[in-house]
Amino acid sequence: MAELLAVPLKKSSDVDIVQPLKNTINIIYSTSQKVQDYSEQVEEFSALRTCAIWKAYEKYESSLEVIYSYYDQIIALESKIPPGELQIPFKWKDAFSKGSGLFGGRTSLTISQLGYERVCTLFNIAAVQSSVAATQSVDSDEGLKLAAKLLQQSAGIFSHLKGTVMAALQQDPTPDLNPDTLAALSSLMLAQAQEIFVHKAIHDNMKEAITAKLANQAEELYADALKLMQKDNVRPLWDKEWLPTVAGKQAMFHGMAEFYQSLVCRTNKAIGEEITRLQSALEFLKAAQTRSGKPNLASDLVTKAHRHLTEAIKDNDFIYHERIPDPKSLQPIGRAPLAKALPVPPRLSSNFKDLFEQLVPMAVHQAMTAYENRKNELVNSEVAKLRDATQLLNSVLASLNLPAALEDSTGQALPKSLVDKATAVQELGGINIINTMLRELPELLTRNREILDETERMLNDEKQSDDQLREQFKDRWNRIPSVKLTETFRSNMQKYRTIIDNATQADKTVRDKYETHRRGMELLSEGPAVMAASVPHAGGGGVDNNTSSAGRLRALMEQVETMKAERDAIECELKSATVDMKETFLSALHDGNVNEQALSVETLGRAYGPLQQQVKESLGKQEGLLADIQKVNGEFVSERSGQGHAAQRREEVLKELAAAHDAFKELVNNLKEGTKFYNDLTQILLAFQNKVSDFCFARKTEKEELMKDLTRGLGAVAQAVAPNLPQHHGGIGSMTTAVLTGVLHSGLNTLSSYLQTGGGKTESKTEAKSADAGKSENQTDMKKEPPPRPPPPSTAPTSAGPPAGLPYPMQPQNMPIPYAAPPQAPYPQYPVPPMPQGYYTLPFPSGGYQPPPQQYPGYPPQYPQYPGYPPQGQQPPQNRQW
Repeated sequence: MAELLAVPLKKSSDVDIVQPLKNTINIIYSTSQKVQDYSEQVEEFSALRTCAIWKAYEKYESSLEVIYSYYDQIIALESKIPPGELQIPFKWKDAFSKGSGLFGGRTSLTISQLGYERVCTLFNIAAVQSSVAATQSVDSDEGLKLAAKLLQQSAGIFSHLKGTVMAALQQDPTPDLNPDTLAALSSLMLAQAQEIFVHKAIHDNMKEAITAKLANQAEELYADALKLMQKDNVRPLWDKEWLPTVAGKQAMFHGMAEFYQSLVCRTNKAIGEEITRLQSALEFLKAAQTRSGKPNLASDLVTKAHRHLTEAIKDNDFIYHERIPDPKSLQPIGRAPLAKALPVPPRLSSNFKDLFEQLVPMAVHQAMTAYENRKNELVNSEVAKLRDATQLLNSVLASLNLPAALEDSTGQALPKSLVDKATAVQELGGINIINTMLRELPELLTRNREILDETERMLNDEKQSDDQLREQFKDRWNRIPSVKLTETFRSNMQKYRTIIDNATQADKTVRDKYETHRRGMELLSEGPAVMAASVPHAGGGGVDNNTSSAGRLRALMEQVETMKAERDAIECELKSATVDMKETFLSALHDGNVNEQALSVETLGRAYGPLQQQVKESLGKQEGLLADIQKVNGEFVSERSGQGHAAQRREEVLKELAAAHDAFKELVNNLKEGTKFYNDLTQILLAFQNKVSDFCFARKTEKEELMKDLTRGLGAVAQAVAPNLPQHHGGIGSMTTAVLTGVLHSGLNTLSSYLQTGGGKTESKTEAKSADAGKSENQTDMKKEPPPRPPPPSTAPTSAGPPAGLPYPMQPQNMPIPYAAPPQAPYPQYPVPPMPQGYYTLPFPSGGYQPPPQQYPGYPPQYPQYPGYPPQGQQPPQNRQW
């Protein structure tokens, strides 16, 4: 029995997956409540990849477990990272490339997608399975079982890839991943698995009828494989032994089926049919030896068939005298299809442990992010309602000089409420804290602008390099232009600039408010003693604040303080209320569908419904309270009418100080949340910059590979062999021949140099500039590093809402984030382009491959129209020409 055919491996180059994977995980999961360092897991994943690539070259069953583990980790990681987010330039070479072709090197394809790595790894798994199966001993029962299992698994993998590879790559693959190639490989593996079952039937001495059916099924499967392997677009891929071997095996198993069916005829004493089947068996077996180019193929079976035919003819001549039937009149041999393409299981390794188990599936992560956004929106909205109402209340009271007017009975000393306000301002740091934060804001703004400028520079440099090389190499520079891949990057960059411009306007609003109340805040910061000296006295005697209107006004002021305390409690509850939705969403995902909106609305209603009702009641209560205060205060003012100019001036100053106190508290909140806004924006911009950096690195790697292929191809052209001189130039001496050959080589070298430099002096400078840009890229990156940033803010999500009148959002709102956000997120979702797009070189130059002048020798003119081959009186050709 001929040896099994093993599929060659795809070969991959080393690539740094540690830093890009860390960046991607940090970008996507930076808003999770539990921030975890995955450096160790990422390092282990990288080591597992390296081990899996090298283990693929070992043809042992134990090496499969290592590759299985790596593949399972890819599957698990893919469910937690959106497609296209991981910018790692995975490069894989065509498994069937012989090292020749248009570019003088192996055909390869580079794609920065985890799905491409999964497809290529799965291809190698099927290839290693075929290699391990081919090394098994056919004399061992355990070896036969393992070979049959691995070949069926390999057939299932190739069949699975055939239906999924185009959707995974979204571009033309290398020839080995072409659906037609995968279909042929799947059919071949299935035929070889059936061959193992035939051999096991012979090894176990099964009934001849069963063996005949198994062999007949193997013949049909090899016929299907041969048909698929001879398609024009895949035929040049195979090694020169493959097609003869498959054609030979098809004929061999047809002959084997006829032979074992002849044994059934011998048992049934059907001598005439036995002779016909033995004659057909010999014809097919000899054809198998001719087609395969292996004279010893199935030689034992040929010897047995000859011996049985001699005995059957002798017995028929002397004893039975049966008529020898025509082969076409015989009953067809049945089939026993035992070999089946096994489906790819969800997990290939036996002891799988998810390295990134703590990272929830992407569907759950998106649902949790959407829920957090809904919750923050609800909390911020309710807190803003409370703060806006409180700000309105404070403004009205300040305009009425309350409660200071009630406490200013002597017209000399400071009212107690104003003393308390001055003390509160001093405890918060006074005006110095505002000055400090005002000085920091421009620095934070500048840092964000520099990060964005550096990111734009990287994109511009990548585009400039691509445009120069495209202009130089013209149509040979066949990768996707940068301008098409960076549309989303540039669109988001413009959005970030708009956000920064809006924040700049917010800074101006804060500074204007600061200048308006600066004098009052300075007095409050100096303390009650200095403030008392700055407040004018009312002059004469005191004021009677014990009237009925004053008493009612004091009662209303107590209600105001009580309502403010209640609002502080409500705001605290709104911020502190938390619900862990992880298990809820995981359970929903297990059931098949995560309806985030329905689950979130229901949960938020239960958790925040009562608090929303309290906010509504507080706002309604304030309307009545303000009406009562204004009414009673009118009576109070009328009772105090008749005071002089000094008293009026004192009251105006007291109002200014009260307004300055409210403005101080508002500005402190504004500046704190403005600082948080800029720090959060810095984190998002750095993540965006990392993503752009990964993209530029992937494009640089792709560019270097393509230039290497182009350079090798030009070198191959330069080393072309000079053509022989025509016979009618035979009189030219050897000296002349050498000179002409030297001139030809010189011309080809000049042409190669000219093509590499793009032709002409002007383009030569462009090429030199492009080459220098590649060498100095690291130095440029070091010179233009983003500015140093302060310690990053906590990544835990906050539920705090904006204070009243806050020009900054609690978090950078309406801002694109550097990953595909869920549809419900506050950030706009944008599609991530498949970047960088890969390329692959053709296996043969245009017109460089010429198919053989004829079919493989011995291949029957009317094959596979069996029986009756070869036609009577015609012998198959004996000399093979390749």
